[in-house]
Amino acid sequence: MPTSSSLSSLTDGFVDLVLGSCCVGCERPGRALCARCWAAVPVDAAFHGPRPPPPGLVPTFAVGDYDDVLRALVLAHKEHRVLALTRPLGRLLARSVAAALADLAGLEGLGELEGLGGVGGLARDGPVLLVPVPSRPAIVRRRGHDPTLAMTRVAARVLGPRVGVARLLRVRRGSGLVDQAGLGATARAANLAGTLTAPAGVVRRAGERCPRAHVVLCDDVLTTGATLREAQRALEVVGVPVLGAATVAATRRKVAVPNFG
Repeated sequence: MPTSSSLSSLTDGFVDLVLGSCCVGCERPGRALCARCWAAVPVDAAFHGPRPPPPGLVPTFAVGDYDDVLRALVLAHKEHRVLALTRPLGRLLARSVAAALADLAGLEGLGELEGLGGVGGLARDGPVLLVPVPSRPAIVRRRGHDPTLAMTRVAARVLGPRVGVARLLRVRRGSGLVDQAGLGATARAANLAGTLTAPAGVVRRAGERCPRAHVVLCDDVLTTGATLREAQRALEVVGVPVLGAATVAATRRKVAVPNFG
């Protein structure tokens, strides 16, 4: 009788033959993410804070460093539209959301994610709303999809019926936002200042649908924290408190060491 590993290999061979695809992590022919690379992804999310953090930033959580397999997954999904990665990335984002909620509830651990019975149960006095950080409409059109929104929707489904998604944030028209690549923490903060808004009507409808909801911001990668801080500001301006933020990965900030030689 064929083993599960041999069946997986046969499936990967068929996928490669028909679609010509390969794993984005190791380039092994077959599915977009092979079992070996998936097994290499960290199991538990944890607190990952930028150094230095923007003043007032809520606690931020990620599965691991923005490197190796995690980096390959995010880039392939976002920039190359490998939509087969939406579900695994959404599951990783769900781990970060779960870690954020566990931290807020003062729990030591959550056990297996599938056994939670709905993370919304951690917030017994209200549901949980995941708010994705938006991209500029022009970028979404160029990519042909909204990767953060797609991952957030998967994360909500994984976490249970008391967890929903609310698109409360918009990029303000005429904000002058430019590409963040290569910008340092100060430049990113200046570039993002005032660029996001939470329309009152959208917020009101979400409040009517999910009163007393607990809000967690969601994004793909944490870099300097400037994007999440701007999203947090836009929500707080209209009276929406943010409890935490969840991302798939976080960049490891290098700390300059003085040279006394």
